[in-house]
Amino acid sequence: MSSSKISFREAFAFWLKLGFISFGGPAGQIAVMHQALVERKRWISEKRFLHALNYCMLLPGPEAQQLATYIGWLMHGVKGGIVAGGLFVLPSVFILIALTWIYMAYGHVPALAGALYGIKPAVTAVVLFAAYRIGSRALKNSWLKIIAVASFIAIFFLNLPFPAIVLAAGLIGVVGGKAAPDAFRLGGNHGHAKEAADSAVIDDDTPTPMHARFSPGKFAAFAAVGTTLWASALGLLAWRGGWHDALTQMGWFFTKAALLTFGGAYAVLPYVYQGAVEHYGWLNGTQMIDGLALGETTPGPLIMVVAFVGFVGGWSKALFGPDALFWAGTAGALVATFFTFLPSFLFILIGGPFVESTHGDLKFTAPLSAITAAVVGVIMNLALFFAWHVLWPEGTATAPFAGHFEWISMLIGTASFAALFRYKVGMIPVIAACAAAGLIYRLTIG
Repeated sequence: MSSSKISFREAFAFWLKLGFISFGGPAGQIAVMHQALVERKRWISEKRFLHALNYCMLLPGPEAQQLATYIGWLMHGVKGGIVAGGLFVLPSVFILIALTWIYMAYGHVPALAGALYGIKPAVTAVVLFAAYRIGSRALKNSWLKIIAVASFIAIFFLNLPFPAIVLAAGLIGVVGGKAAPDAFRLGGNHGHAKEAADSAVIDDDTPTPMHARFSPGKFAAFAAVGTTLWASALGLLAWRGGWHDALTQMGWFFTKAALLTFGGAYAVLPYVYQGAVEHYGWLNGTQMIDGLALGETTPGPLIMVVAFVGFVGGWSKALFGPDALFWAGTAGALVATFFTFLPSFLFILIGGPFVESTHGDLKFTAPLSAITAAVVGVIMNLALFFAWHVLWPEGTATAPFAGHFEWISMLIGTASFAALFRYKVGMIPVIAACAAAGLIYRLTIG
């Protein structure tokens, strides 16, 4: 079957919708794409989906957005990748600009705070449910389950960095692929009945389309265009305001954040906090926490908190004067977003053809299968991280259960998980219902 059977218009409509419903951080977003593209639409098979996902997991930057870019590129070439990755980000950019403007202009808004209060435990349930769904598909034997448990222990109890966990899992996969090859084939050693009965448009054995095949010329061209685009944008900012201007420094800082930090949003957040709060003073610690809450509860990658940081930085520095604070904030948000996500597109367009050439090669798929198992453990850690902050909001590293216990949040989170797991309710109705519950509680009782 050919990906040409998926019209560009149909794909565009899906990516646009995804940009507005991609709640729940990377785990939730990957689960949404898996459910839609692998299970419901059958645009791509389980193994091809996991193959792409594992590559994205190895990259610095937002893996869910990179996965969308990869699948869009695989289906419709460069324009498909740009549209898929761009629409994954753009709705959240404009939503965050609007919410951050309200936050800066009007301060604490009770209605917004109430909605966020209800959404946070729902997001926790979404991440936990995503860990279950991905784990049930990826952990098909005891070897992979052991890797997932070891990954959870390494990050939760030993506080090991995500890149180290990925590297260790990959090395285990290299050895395991030789010692027990059947256990480390991509997706485990069991197939899915649905896949056997209903082949995907891009199936396990579908040939790689011409545009996705490796070519030294295309590799060099994309590398040159990407480097030129980045250098031109940064040079324009430096020409406008000088190297030490806030917008220029944002471009340089978020380029480093995009390239030098691995492990998803939670790995990059300490780096962003240290630079934006402590070094540059674009915002304070309280504002950073508030921005994280907005980033957790709006669609798009969690790393979109950089748009909040850029907006507050542009506003607080009054880059265009005291009468143009909104436009200064908007400029900061757009600069932060552009330099954070540009490398993600280049990683896919440059590296994707090589990844497509490794299908069925156990030397490559065994490490990736082990990395998938490790990621399941990391996602469980994220779910517990969310739950701790939601249920014990006053807790600290030294006193994790200090302060009051949010039993209302516990009820909302439990109900959310039950709706997702037991009653198969869609994510958007769950999020909306929890936002309404939080709003009612905060405005009437809390």
